Amino acid sequence: MTAPINPNKALWEKGDFTRIAASMRESGEALVGTLALTKGQKLLDLGCGDGTTAVPAAKRGADVLGVDIARNLVEAGNARAKQMGLSNLRFQEGDASDLRDLKDRTFDRVVTIFGAMFAPKPFDVAKEMVRVTKPGGRIVMGNWIPNDPTLVAQILKIASAYTPPPPDGFVSPMLWGVEANVVERFTTAGVAKDNIACTKDSYTFNSQGTPRAFVDTFRRYYGPTMNAFEAAEKTGRAADLQKELEALFESQNKSPDKAKTSIPATYLRVTVAPG
Repeated sequence: MTAPINPNKALWEKGDFTRIAASMRESGEALVGTLALTKGQKLLDLGCGDGTTAVPAAKRGADVLGVDIARNLVEAGNARAKQMGLSNLRFQEGDASDLRDLKDRTFDRVVTIFGAMFAPKPFDVAKEMVRVTKPGGRIVMGNWIPNDPTLVAQILKIASAYTPPPPDGFVSPMLWGVEANVVERFTTAGVAKDNIACTKDSYTFNSQGTPRAFVDTFRRYYGPTMNAFEAAEKTGRAADLQKELEALFESQNKSPDKAKTSIPATYLRVTVAPG
């Protein structure tokens, strides 16, 4: 018998997230610039995609391992590292809730920007991140905030209205964007509450096309949006979903050149000092 397909793996291998990641590069570079990295530090990037934060971290001299559940994104990341000649960067498949291949107290920095929040079993995710962090190291998470009025939270909210309800026991990834949940998960993993800090920050998506064209990118390449359109087509509501997303992207576009797209999105930045 074949093993059942991991729905999380299937979601992120669907489409081609590298098309979305292309719009995230500039903010990824800026975020890595705030991590105070030094040459030779070991950094783990969880839910790394094809390296939006892993690549700039490696360029700053860190020894970087990117872990992602999606094989196609791991392959794309390794191709980018090879193309850029970054011998201090490699990617491998893995689940943020079970890092069994990684040893305790290995990394100076554990970073996950809109990555590990989507993994199942959030308490296990927190425990694993704490386990693999060196004493004196830091964990940095970027998590989308539920019901936030900015882009990604609204994309996911709109998409959920067109898709079937999740299975029993499903824990919304958006709960990582609530400070009380973050504190509960990391204190359960053994971190002192005073060593957990949360603040709101902004991440900007930049595209060379119009907002309408950017919606099309999400429709064709972003797993959650692809699923929403597939479900909406079955009920004859795909045009409604398209209209809602186009209105969202148009209203939030801050680019002075309306032929291009620049949309900031608010997220919860979490910094943890495990001890």
